[in-house]
Amino acid sequence: MSSDDPTFPRPAELPPTTPLSEVPPSMPELPTPDPSFAMLTQIRKQIERVFVGQEKLVEYVLVAFVSGGHVLIEGHPGLGKTHLVLSLAETFHGVFKRIQFTPDLMPSDVTGHSIFDMAKQSFQVKQGPVFTNLLLADEVNRAPAKTQSALLEVMQERQATIDGVSYPLPKPFMVLATQNPVEQDGTYPLPEAQLDRFMMKLLVDEPGLEDEILIATRATRSGMESLAPEQIDTVCSPEDIEQLRESLTSITISPSVIRYAVQLVQATRSSEMTSYGASPRASISLVQAAKGFAMLRERDYVVPDDVKGCALQVLRHRIRLTPEVAISGQTVDETVAAIINSVEAPRQ
Repeated sequence: MSSDDPTFPRPAELPPTTPLSEVPPSMPELPTPDPSFAMLTQIRKQIERVFVGQEKLVEYVLVAFVSGGHVLIEGHPGLGKTHLVLSLAETFHGVFKRIQFTPDLMPSDVTGHSIFDMAKQSFQVKQGPVFTNLLLADEVNRAPAKTQSALLEVMQERQATIDGVSYPLPKPFMVLATQNPVEQDGTYPLPEAQLDRFMMKLLVDEPGLEDEILIATRATRSGMESLAPEQIDTVCSPEDIEQLRESLTSITISPSVIRYAVQLVQATRSSEMTSYGASPRASISLVQAAKGFAMLRERDYVVPDDVKGCALQVLRHRIRLTPEVAISGQTVDETVAAIINSVEAPRQ
């Protein structure tokens, strides 16, 4: 049979070829993260230039900072807590102030007061050190409860009241409070209401041998580089930080991940190892911190590991162990870790 034979079966005519540029993709493209998220990575790199051996501490401070939360830092003296805050302020050209909490510190020493101006024959408001971008409350547990409570309005409402008039604080604003875990003489433990206002409680460990050698070399200017915060490059402005905080709302978190975060918090209340657990404010903090964790990873969506990665830091200061568990020697961190592992994470 010849191909010229009309009875020869011919293949069906093919449609005209479609240019590759017009072929639709087989899968939709993933959304591109906000390019401003990379700013947080730049801030972290600048801080780590002069703050050595505490990468995790830097990471969690930045997560709380971009999430609009406050941080309680616990560690021995001389581990560079003030240096960290100074370095963070340098990255966005922010204002940094420090309060050394002592037993004789008054609330007006924190928020400010009004004084009578003889020349103008009127009272003038003298704003306290809380009117800043980054406030380091050093050894906050050394001040009495009345002075500690002066921070409550500042931390929650972002304002300070002086002689009955409320004054808004600068933006961005963050409190980083420290306390010494060893020396407890003459201290006033923070009440639960104030502890709950800290998004995270972070523990500072001593650096390893090589890190401490590097710190000693650079701090004494025995090498080519120094640890001075002035070495840090300013990568953004306070207005950029505020925009970064606002863009946190654009990060996607699925209902299953929110449910997982809330289940973790509620598990601290139902656990037989705790006499009381975390409040609903902890649920809000955990979801918000998970978004900050995702932003630090330059992602515009939250995964369960983001929640699990910051759950210990968000929950450790919000629970109290039962007397039986405390007597057994089990620590708060071990208890929280066991509670976290008991809750199944969603699969995504």
